[in-house]
Amino acid sequence: MAHFAELDNTNKVLRVIVVSNEDVDANGGDYSTEAEAFVETIVPMQGNGVAWKQTSYNNNSRKHFAGIGWTYSSSKNKFIAPKPYGSWTLDSNDDWAPPTAHPNDGKDYQWVEATETWEEYTL
Repeated sequence: MAHFAELDNTNKVLRVIVVSNEDVDANGGDYSTEAEAFVETIVPMQGNGVAWKQTSYNNNSRKHFAGIGWTYSSSKNKFIAPKPYGSWTLDSNDDWAPPTAHPNDGKDYQWVEATETWEEYTL
């Protein structure tokens, strides 16, 4: 099955749907503009939807499987997760990274945005 993300005018994902591989293959094939245009003809856009982009359930293309609230970067041709914290930035792999690396000492930590630090997590 092929998966398509509906985007709004800011390229934010509104929903993800499933379309048969046979329909995609018959309409341009995987990740083609023809297949994405075909989806527009069979699935009505929701309120502020403006486009469909195919997404990979196995993360084989466009970096990640799109989720609601994610963003599609047309310049990078990939889906980017929502920013988890205000202080985090995108790294060179387009993953969100904290300003301080996660400690690598075998303990469990959680990010505390108020102090922009990792604090040991205890139950």
